[in-house]
Amino acid sequence: MNTVAPHGLHHVTAIAGEPQRNVDFYTQVLGLRLVKRTVNFDAPDTYHLYYGDEAGQPSTLLTFFPWRGVPRGRNGTGMTTATAFSVPEGSVGWWHQRLTAHGVPVEEPTSRAGEDVVSFRDPDGMVIDLVAAPGDVRSGWDGAANIPADRAVRGLHAITLSERLLDPTAEMLLARLGMQLGGEDGARARFAMAGGGSGALIDVAAVDTDRGLQAGGTVHHVAFRAPDLATMTRWRDELVDAGVQVTEILDRQYFLSIYFREPGGVLFEIATDTPGFTVDEPLLELGRSLKLPPWLEPTREEIAAALPPLEVIP
Repeated sequence: MNTVAPHGLHHVTAIAGEPQRNVDFYTQVLGLRLVKRTVNFDAPDTYHLYYGDEAGQPSTLLTFFPWRGVPRGRNGTGMTTATAFSVPEGSVGWWHQRLTAHGVPVEEPTSRAGEDVVSFRDPDGMVIDLVAAPGDVRSGWDGAANIPADRAVRGLHAITLSERLLDPTAEMLLARLGMQLGGEDGARARFAMAGGGSGALIDVAAVDTDRGLQAGGTVHHVAFRAPDLATMTRWRDELVDAGVQVTEILDRQYFLSIYFREPGGVLFEIATDTPGFTVDEPLLELGRSLKLPPWLEPTREEIAAALPPLEVIP
């Protein structure tokens, strides 16, 4: 049994198409704050856009690699097939009306595992759920998009993995990642981190479908929270000892990371809570300008020239 347990979800990273369309939707329709405008450190000819609450706190973050002209992906097994955000109790109907008014393909509100949920797809086809989560005290971001503070998105709630077989993934989550089984419903199981609650949940569904295709409108990877480098190092050592192939610790400027795959093929990341997004720009100016790590600064001019312009409405 792994003696290190995650503190919850850190972020979800997905693949999108047109960058401006992505910014417009997540800031002006969903009401998240663009907290960092940087590039994919492994492919700096494309943006890496981070959305979250006011400061981009861990467990509020959804990030994107947006590539113009990217083909549409397909959900299926071995994929993260839904990303859920928490909204205040009693606001699911309000969000359904708002999304409908913006022309978003949205399903009728429903109840799922005792939670009120409204599901929709973003402009690239990515599945997003809004869940009315009782007891979530996070404030979210109420600085834009004409969304009242008592309706604002609070942060990540849960993610859903679709797997051909449930047991191998469950074994990793329980025995290697120290999570707890929160409940089972047929071929679907819920796993909890840090005692459960919004921002610390994973749903795993065993489904009989084709393997997914990772491209536009799909999730690239899911990251879990480690409070500091010491905890991450301990976690990495235990995973390696268990025979899991894990990357070296990588510097992502705003956190340190390791990556590995669970048995079904979903890419997992463990990311530190620190140093955070104010390491290279003040809180009030987050997301306003292109930020690069020190090792990419010498090529700033070439990188900036390859990126399309972005307009962010305050």
